[in-house]
Amino acid sequence: MGEPRGGAPLTLRARKPGYAVMQECLAIQAGAPARSRWQRFWGHDPLHDDARSWFKGAIGERDVARALDALGPDFTVLHAVPVGKRSTDIDHVVVGPTGVFSINTKNHSGQDVWVGGRTLLVNGQRTPHMHRALAEGERATSLLSAAAGGPIVVQPVIVVAAARIRFGEKPPAAVTLTPEQVGPWIAGLPRAHSDEAVRFLGMLAEERGTWHVDAVVLNDTLRHVQRFERLEREITEARQRRRLLRKGKRVAVLAVPAGALLGYWWAAAVAALGA
Repeated sequence: MGEPRGGAPLTLRARKPGYAVMQECLAIQAGAPARSRWQRFWGHDPLHDDARSWFKGAIGERDVARALDALGPDFTVLHAVPVGKRSTDIDHVVVGPTGVFSINTKNHSGQDVWVGGRTLLVNGQRTPHMHRALAEGERATSLLSAAAGGPIVVQPVIVVAAARIRFGEKPPAAVTLTPEQVGPWIAGLPRAHSDEAVRFLGMLAEERGTWHVDAVVLNDTLRHVQRFERLEREITEARQRRRLLRKGKRVAVLAVPAGALLGYWWAAAVAALGA
C-alpha cells in the first residue's frame, strides 16, 4: 500500500512490531495441515514446529515495543525497519534526545543467557546475536549518516528476554538489557542531540527510503497482523483446553478411589441390612 486513504504518504510509523517475523511465521504456518475436530477437542497445538521460533520472536518484539513506546513523545520509535535490498530488518529504531539506537530483540524466555565481549551464549550454546547486533548498528549508522548528509552514530543494543542473564568479566560489545531495562536506560542517558536535530533525524528515520532501496512497498498491510493475532488466539485457546482437560483428568483420577470407597460402604450396608 503506497498511500492510505486521503493521499498522505505512509511512513515507517505504520509498521507494527514484529511485522517481518510475523510474515515469516505465517508463511511457514500456511503449510501446516488443518486440525481435525478431535485435535481441536483435545487442544492440539495448531502451531507448526518450524514456525515456533518465528512466533516466539514476534511475541518478543511486541513485548519490547511496549517498553519502548513508554518513552513518550520526545522519542521516535519505529519497528521492523526494512534495510538494504531484501527482507532484512532492524527490530526497532529509536531516535531521541539521548541518541539514536538500533535494537535487536531476542526472546529466550525460560533459558539461561551468558554475555561477554562479542560472545552471547544461550544454554551454553554460542549464537551470532552479538555480531549481528553490531553489524546492524554499523549499517544503520552508514544509512542514516548518508541521509542526514553528515555523521550520525547509531548505537546497537541487544534486548534479551531470558530466565537468567549472566555477564562475564569482559563487558558486552553491545549494550545488553532486559525488556524492563531498555526504556529507562535510553531515557536516562545524557542528551546527545538538540530538539531540532531530534526532529530532523526522526523525520529521516521514518522514511523507508532512508533504509531500503524500495521507498514504497505494496505488501505492508495490517492483514498479516490480523492473521497473526488470530493464530495467537488459536494457540491460547488450545493451551487453555489442554489445561482444562488435564485438570479434568486429575479430578477423574481422584474421583475413582472415592467412588470405589463409596461403592464398598454401600455394599457393606446392603449386606448388613440383609443379615
